[in-house]
Amino acid sequence: MSVADVFAIRRVLQEVPDVGSLIFTPRLRSVISSFGEGYFVVKSIYFDKPGGSNWFVAYHQDLTISVDKRGEYPGFSAWTVKQDHLAVQPPVDILENIYTVRIHLDDTDENNGALKVIPGSHRDGVVRPELIDRSAEIVCSVKKGGVMIMKPLLLHASGRTVDARNRRVIHIEFSNCRLPEGLEWGEKF
Repeated sequence: MSVADVFAIRRVLQEVPDVGSLIFTPRLRSVISSFGEGYFVVKSIYFDKPGGSNWFVAYHQDLTISVDKRGEYPGFSAWTVKQDHLAVQPPVDILENIYTVRIHLDDTDENNGALKVIPGSHRDGVVRPELIDRSAEIVCSVKKGGVMIMKPLLLHASGRTVDARNRRVIHIEFSNCRLPEGLEWGEKF
């Protein structure tokens, strides 16, 4: 597989540790501190939607977290494995506590697959995307170097690329929640 075939790197902060010093600038640390006390990284992904690609991502919520092992924990369900990493859907209160920071490495707009969101949808808990009212949809255009902050329960999608520009994003999730005894976050910085 060549670098041109890589569309995502899960646990990018572990896989490419030198990138952390470039990402966690004083300005970004200030943003993270605005979430509250004790927030730490619980997921990091590098996404690359190459200019020649033409896929879309349907409306969805980010409903899983990465954990270190499988077990019986009340409220935890839908266990999966994503690229050799264990993931599970936790209780809604854990998802409501997470903040997602998306750092854009390219200008992003409706022509190269910018996120489309339904404002306020994160307040409705887990919802069925096919039942949403898309009349409130907005496109989140973000300039290169810009940061977008969202909640994982926010309904979001991305359109097809219609021009030759890449859409590269570093997606980092933060939480200050402790998981039940015996279960740890799969990625924790």
